[in-house]
Amino acid sequence: MKGQIVKISSDLHFVSFEGEIYPCKCRGVFRKEHILPVVGDYVLFHKDKKLIEEVLPRKNVFQRPKVSNIDQAFLITSLKLPDFSLNLLDKFIVLMEIHHVKPIICITKGDLMDSEALIEYDQILDYYRKIGYDVLYNHEVDKIKAMLSHKTSVFTGQTGAGKSTLLNRLNPDWDLEVGEVSLALGRGKHTTRVVELFEFAGGKVMDTPGFSSLELSNYKKEDIRDAFVEFKNFPCQYPDCMHTKEEECVVKKEVLRNHILESRYLNYLNFIGEDNHEN
Repeated sequence: MKGQIVKISSDLHFVSFEGEIYPCKCRGVFRKEHILPVVGDYVLFHKDKKLIEEVLPRKNVFQRPKVSNIDQAFLITSLKLPDFSLNLLDKFIVLMEIHHVKPIICITKGDLMDSEALIEYDQILDYYRKIGYDVLYNHEVDKIKAMLSHKTSVFTGQTGAGKSTLLNRLNPDWDLEVGEVSLALGRGKHTTRVVELFEFAGGKVMDTPGFSSLELSNYKKEDIRDAFVEFKNFPCQYPDCMHTKEEECVVKKEVLRNHILESRYLNYLNFIGEDNHEN
C-alpha cells in the first residue's frame, strides 16, 4: 500500500491511507542503511503488519524541521513585533527557491501600523509582486484557503509573527497554541513542538516548529545567485557571472537604475559572503 507519513512520535510513524491513519514501525534495515523517514514522505507499507517497507523518492527534503514533499510555503512576515526584516524574508525565499518550493509572502500585524507606514511597506512589497511572488495579508483568509487546494503547504517565517494565529483563523478546530512576543527580545516563543500534516481545504497543511536552519553557507554560491529570480531578467554578458566584481555586469547596473531592489542585491551579497565588497 502507498501512504504518506503525517506524524512521527518516537518510533511510531503515522501513515495516512484512504482516510485512515495507521501507526507503523520501520523495517530494521532502515537504520543500517541510514534511511530516516520524515513527515511528508510517501511510503510503501504493509497495512496489516503496520510496517513501513520503503520510502519513495522525494520532491524535496528539509533537515530542520525534518519534512519532505512540500509544494509551497507561506512565509509569515510581521510588520511589527517582531519588526519587518527584508533580510530574513529574502533568506526564507532563497531557501525555498533552492528546494523548488513556491514562496508565498503573507503579511501580518498590518493593523499595528498607520496608513502612511502601510503605504511605504506596500511599495516595497510591490517589487516582490513584480518579480512573480504572491503577496497576501493574513486577513485574506478566503484567498489563502483557495491557494491550499491540491497542494502540500507549510506555514513558516519569523518567530512570533502570527503563524499559529493565522492557522487558527483558517481552521479554529486546530486550536493551536499561540505564543506571546517578548517585548525585550522582539520575538516570540516557538509554540509548535511536533510536525504534523493535516488535510484541509482540498489540500494538505503542515504545521512545524519553524525552519530553524536558515544557514545558507552550506549551499553553493551559484545556487544562491540563481534563487534571486529577477537576476535572470537581465542576462549578463559574462558567462556564469556572480554579479559582484565585474564592472560591466548588467545586474549591477540594473541595481543602480532601481530596476532591482537594492536591499535584495545587498542581501544577495551578504548571503554569498561578499557583503564587504566595494560596489
